[in-house]
Amino acid sequence: MNIHEYQAKEILRRFGVPVPEGAVAFTREEAEKIAHSLTADVFAVKSQIHAGGRGKAGGIKVVKTPEEVLKAARELIGKVLVTPQTGPRGKEVRKVLVEAGSVPKREFYLGILIDRTIARPSFLASTEGGMDIEAVAAQTPEKILKEPVDPAVGMQPYQARKIAYALGLGGNYLQATVNLILGVYRAFMETDASLIEINPLIVDQHDRVMALDAKMNFDDNALFRHKDIAAMRDVYEEDSREVEASKFGLNYIGLEGNIACMVNGAGLAMATMDIIKYYGGSPANFLDVGGGATTEQVTEAFKILVSDKNVKGILVNIFGGIMKCDVIANGILTAVKQVNVSVPLVVRLEGTNVELGKTILKESGLAIIPADSMSDAAQKIVEAAK
Repeated sequence: MNIHEYQAKEILRRFGVPVPEGAVAFTREEAEKIAHSLTADVFAVKSQIHAGGRGKAGGIKVVKTPEEVLKAARELIGKVLVTPQTGPRGKEVRKVLVEAGSVPKREFYLGILIDRTIARPSFLASTEGGMDIEAVAAQTPEKILKEPVDPAVGMQPYQARKIAYALGLGGNYLQATVNLILGVYRAFMETDASLIEINPLIVDQHDRVMALDAKMNFDDNALFRHKDIAAMRDVYEEDSREVEASKFGLNYIGLEGNIACMVNGAGLAMATMDIIKYYGGSPANFLDVGGGATTEQVTEAFKILVSDKNVKGILVNIFGGIMKCDVIANGILTAVKQVNVSVPLVVRLEGTNVELGKTILKESGLAIIPADSMSDAAQKIVEAAK
């Protein structure tokens, strides 16, 4: 789950990480009121959407007076921002963060995530703050420090000092930087975060080390332990189909293609998308109904698939392992009868009771195109979708 910058800063503040003073505003009037409550020479008005690249898209404005904050909020709230991370449709700005502005004297990058290759949290730090870290990694990887952390003993002060010195933040900045890094680690571990990214981490005009920006992602599987964080979810920032799918325990991600996929198992779902592309098609989604999908889940899955106006065909690719193919077949028939499926439907079944499942589909009288293999299924749905 992703959250907004202002929410990430609220969490980091709890763990002693210095962040600029400010608050979120949902209206222009609230923005001006917040500005009047801040003591600052300049103010930052920052669009709150779940995407990076806001500044380049005109979503962040630095102004000098509360009256200018009102004007900036008027321009931003309701605006659709298009960034490299939003796609061409962009995202509507529904709220802005109003902060006491900071003038960075120096900028850095600091992040922590799970390194899957070593199964440990790892810090990434770079003197090239304020830039796309991907570009830094590709062009000047030597400027990125990686510091793994043993979760059995936790982040040690000497490791935080190592990062601070690598960033050139020794001397008078050392203790503040060490405290900030240790606070970031505590926030990461205690909230079950999957990512904390501070870009830029700055030394401001008053020689304070602070997080000027902040991004946090969380492990969905751990949200039951964090009701306060779960409450931060902003469904307006998510695909409505993905929100609906999550209500029924379905793993759905919307894409830009025209062939909808319903598959059980994440690996099989990825392979299905690949083979559709191989035969010249374009998948409209990733959808894993899981190994024990019920008729209700299959029905809801079909509802979500047909709600996509771009879909010109549906491919159901099921391997009956835990769940038998005859059960799957009956679930598909029930779902198709309830949902108005007006596009070609190809079904490929394999596994336990596969012949019985195929017989059920064949004798249903419904316009279902059977397939014997993944290759056969992909070719048939790509042709049918044309």
